[in-house]
Amino acid sequence: MQIGLVNWTGGYLTGECYGDGVSVLGNSLEKKQTWDLEVTTKPGKLTVTVLRGQQGRCLLVDADGTVRCGHPASGRQSQFLLEVHSSGAWSFQHLESKRFLESDGEDVFCVCRELTRRHMWMPQLAMHAHVVLFNPSSRLYARTDPELNRVWVDTPVPYCEECGFVLRLRCGVCHLETSNHKFVSRQEKLAKKPSAETAFHLNLRPGCLAFLTDREGHILYPQGSRGLLCLGDCPEDNEEWFVIKRCPQWVSLRTRAKKYMGILCDSEVYAGSKKATPMSTFLFHVSPDAQTVQLKDINHKYLAQREFQSVMADGCSKEPETQFSILWHYGKIFLRALNGRYLGTLPVGLVVARAVQPGPHEEFGLRLANRSFLLLRGCYGYVGSSCCHEALQCNLLEPDCIELLPCKEGIYHFQSVCRRGGHGNPSESLLGHPRCPNALAFSLRPHPDTSARGLEAAPAAEEKEEGGSSLPPTKGVSPAAILPH
Repeated sequence: MQIGLVNWTGGYLTGECYGDGVSVLGNSLEKKQTWDLEVTTKPGKLTVTVLRGQQGRCLLVDADGTVRCGHPASGRQSQFLLEVHSSGAWSFQHLESKRFLESDGEDVFCVCRELTRRHMWMPQLAMHAHVVLFNPSSRLYARTDPELNRVWVDTPVPYCEECGFVLRLRCGVCHLETSNHKFVSRQEKLAKKPSAETAFHLNLRPGCLAFLTDREGHILYPQGSRGLLCLGDCPEDNEEWFVIKRCPQWVSLRTRAKKYMGILCDSEVYAGSKKATPMSTFLFHVSPDAQTVQLKDINHKYLAQREFQSVMADGCSKEPETQFSILWHYGKIFLRALNGRYLGTLPVGLVVARAVQPGPHEEFGLRLANRSFLLLRGCYGYVGSSCCHEALQCNLLEPDCIELLPCKEGIYHFQSVCRRGGHGNPSESLLGHPRCPNALAFSLRPHPDTSARGLEAAPAAEEKEEGGSSLPPTKGVSPAAILPH
């Protein structure tokens, strides 16, 4: 769990780049202000934490109370007892000296054993802003209903776009933006713009557990038989708690004949439908080296290569038969099974692993199934447009929604829509060369870190697509990578 810690003056706990200094001089959540929270539970339900900053260095306390970053000489030197207070603030008591972590508005030290407001730190999530909300009490995910302008907690698997939300943190409060760019509000219906009515306090716990309260202390939680997300005062069985997770990558695969690969008869894999359905949607797991992938269906079963070159949706994550080597080709992919053969389709549509060399029948178009926009974050911040600059900005503190405009199979145009703040009319610009903005299209390569995606400029040949529009050609450009956060 990655967090930022804000002290009583509004400064962020900062690990300096050079030396081992620690301060609270940071005024925004960037790399130096991001800490990995490592949590262990001791007997008596005591929560012991280690704060790990840049380059793997821990927050340490010396015998004289000096706080610095480094590698601990003993485990207890970097261990703190974490206490979560009713205000939502956290306090950190050094396990060895029993002194609390505090600051004077500039320096950080650990000298006092009596708890005061100077020892309070407000946590702020440092994870990517595109998330899904899982309710452990009901074991269901939150979902936006665009027709009724409401949010329900009623979805077992977050494969649809409506399960995605954008966490917009500003001025100490959270605005929860839905997939159709509206905002959860104090009223039951969604609001068009962020305001005081859409501002909630994010009460955070270790493990990305959180619940939302409004300015009057009312709690946002699912209510009624359908799980309507609205304000109330009497949640039961911890039903107000949500686990905030990074929005997963769900994809659909389509053959050259424009038929979607899907699951029939519980486990058989066919490419027969010309329309995407939930059974033709797969969770896209990428290995750490980005060389192999696993595809999991909505029933939590993995595609696996079985006997006689068959492919079935009956695998488990640890089986080697569920690992497929992947070959990328301008938005399309080829999948090679454990037997060394490529996945393809028979004339009846059955998916098998029998081709020694990839050809037209082994080619699949890859398309994101659960998002019509991206939030791109590089090593300096979020990527997006600015109302004051024509050039693309790569150091934004707040995410900018980049709409995906389908171009060809697996190829997209990127349109930046400047919505930050939600004021006025959104300004739109198509990413590309300023002299020919429509000529640049991108293929997406999902990355094992789901906050990152490889972007490769891809040629869009002159041909008619399903919508009937002619696509302009573009010259190939060397790949440009969006770095993980």
